[in-house]
Amino acid sequence: MLLAGFLLIALVLAAAAVQGLHLLESFAQHSRRGADAALGLTSAAQQLGERTVDMERSARQFLVLGDSALKARFMSAREGAESALGVFSATAPATLGGVAEAWRSAAGEAEATLETTASEARLRDALDRLHRINERLAQEARLWVARENAALLNQLETNRLRLAWQVLLAVLCAAALAAFFGWQLARPVRQIEAAIECLGDAQLTRPVEVEGPADLRRLGQRLDWLRQRLGELEADRVRMLRHVSHELKTPLAALREGVALLDDEVTGDLSAPQREVVSILRANAHLLQGRIEDLLGFNAAVFDARRLHRSVFVLGEALERVVEAQRLQAQAGAVTVRLEVVPVSVEADADKMAIAFGNLLANAISFSPPGSEVVLRVRRDGDWASVECIDAGPGVDEADVARIFDPFFQGRRQPATRREGSGIGLSIVREYVQAHGGRVALVPGERGAHFRIDLPLST
Repeated sequence: MLLAGFLLIALVLAAAAVQGLHLLESFAQHSRRGADAALGLTSAAQQLGERTVDMERSARQFLVLGDSALKARFMSAREGAESALGVFSATAPATLGGVAEAWRSAAGEAEATLETTASEARLRDALDRLHRINERLAQEARLWVARENAALLNQLETNRLRLAWQVLLAVLCAAALAAFFGWQLARPVRQIEAAIECLGDAQLTRPVEVEGPADLRRLGQRLDWLRQRLGELEADRVRMLRHVSHELKTPLAALREGVALLDDEVTGDLSAPQREVVSILRANAHLLQGRIEDLLGFNAAVFDARRLHRSVFVLGEALERVVEAQRLQAQAGAVTVRLEVVPVSVEADADKMAIAFGNLLANAISFSPPGSEVVLRVRRDGDWASVECIDAGPGVDEADVARIFDPFFQGRRQPATRREGSGIGLSIVREYVQAHGGRVALVPGERGAHFRIDLPLST
């Protein structure tokens, strides 16, 4: 299809070029003919004037001397003038040809005066008539050349306009062909792009259908095979998590039930060391159940990060709602939250970004000492919007910086008060931010933790 489109466009443009070359060649030939005719007329007028002078000189001498050689010279000059007269008659028979006939008539009268004993005045009148006819022929020749030049210029303008319209038509046809073939190729490409977006959004139920050339249809078939394969892998992943959850939770439930029976002394009284062991078993069973639920929750969050429902919202208003949702937690820890925002709007999934901001704020509140302050700052940096969360807690150990966003990782520095957490909050923040094409980083600082999220203003 691409080759056919290129060939058709090249054919249309080549036809316009050939037509333009034909017009140019035709104009050049006409111009050469006009130049040759003008040069011939000029030369013929000069030759006719010279022969007229020779005829006049020979006739006057013949009248005085009566020598037959002078008469023969007169006749020779007249015959030489016939070639010049033929040029005028051949170039413009309707105009110059008639004047040439008048010259021949005047020359005949001059010759007749030589054959008889007519007076010199009659000969002078005939010769003067020849000179006037020569001047008229020269003037008519100039007028004919001027008319030919004007006609040539008119033809040039006509050809120029004709060529311009032909070029414009050729360009329009080429553009129409390019648009047609481009549409024919863009339609399957858009279908392929939509299919890839569906695969990226984990919409694996809609079949991939691509219309167009055979090679793009084959590509669509391969994408549909990929969709089916991804669907199978996703089903296997969900099935595995469900089985793992079931296989882990079933014995864990039995373990917790057994620990509860021991703690209730159903099997008999427990000694102090035995109660301590039961307490350890109960705490670790509870911790294991929490880890299993966190694992399932993190996998669900990672999968959900690919499903974005974008809308335009103001970052400051979203942060105000996040702060209000965690106001009780901040009051319980005697921590104040201060907002420093500028009006910045982004195109993103408001719910997921609220979860990301909430995780950052929750971490900052839990790590902040009583009486301290957490700062949430919003600013614009070119085509990016930045959200910063700064607390006054113990910060992040230098050895933990590289792993701070890893799932289930908890750093060395912990708050003074006991804190329950699984270590997936920052991992979810990273997943949601990266799904939006943004970035999240830990900004180095002397005190506390300083996290920064950068989001593109639009997609």
